[in-house]
Amino acid sequence: MPSIKLPLVVIIGPTAVGKTEIAIELAEKLDGEIVSADSRLFYRGMDIGTAKPSQAECARARHHLIDVADPDETWSLVEFQRAARVAIEDIHQRQRVPFLVGGSGQYIRAVCEGWSAPPQAPDPQMRRALEAWANEIGAFELHARLSRLDPQAAEQIDWRNLRRTVRALEVILGTGKRFSEQRQKGKTPYRMLVVGLKRPRAELYARIDARIDAMMAAGLLEEVRGLLKLGYSASLPSLSAIGYYEMIAYLQGKVTLDEAVMLMKRNTRIFVRRQANWFKENDPDITWYEVKPGIVEELVKKIQGFKIA
Repeated sequence: MPSIKLPLVVIIGPTAVGKTEIAIELAEKLDGEIVSADSRLFYRGMDIGTAKPSQAECARARHHLIDVADPDETWSLVEFQRAARVAIEDIHQRQRVPFLVGGSGQYIRAVCEGWSAPPQAPDPQMRRALEAWANEIGAFELHARLSRLDPQAAEQIDWRNLRRTVRALEVILGTGKRFSEQRQKGKTPYRMLVVGLKRPRAELYARIDARIDAMMAAGLLEEVRGLLKLGYSASLPSLSAIGYYEMIAYLQGKVTLDEAVMLMKRNTRIFVRRQANWFKENDPDITWYEVKPGIVEELVKKIQGFKIA
């Protein structure tokens, strides 16, 4: 680890707040590159429902860790952490500014705080038993069991993410300790400026609704149908992401299309509230900015001062 910590600009905020566009503008003005910390953007072919940056946007600023896996591949938190560090180091070596950008709290903190995974080794037998239990009672009920044993871990894990729920229970049952207490922080090689973006709640919810309507108009249903036709299982963790989960429910005849869209909007609001649990407005390590005209120019000055410090 170098004795002088390298600068890293971190841009966080809830879904639909405007992180992508602001980060691209900053990267253009400050000779930077973007390292995505959004776990949904890992997967090829999942473009519309993840609001993945377009080719035109990627041409404006180089992006890292987008389209790095197929939907049936699993990228663990440890794999992401390792890849993000490699990307950030590469950006520094080319004398450019790295921007770590995303709304996935655990992925951001894994890089920024130097997390190490719980030491409990995988237990295949217990994992199979938990997965069989999930098949019996459903992912939602299994997550409810987790919330009784470790409310903090459950709050940070979406119930649709069966893989993470199973891993948390596996660690708890194997060690007798809460999963949330076993995540270890290490030292970070970075000197960080953490920028939080926010909007008034009503404005943010209106943007979420508009984004989802635009996704539907752009062909989200066809995108999901195409992934299933390619042979990807509807039960894949990647396809439990908001948007894909609800469209699959529609295609399976469980809800109407209008109900699926309504569920997308509702589940996104719930997700936004979960994001707020990771990044609180009273966190002294985060400088919060309301998104409004002139914010990019304000942030350019802030980041220029941060780089010189």
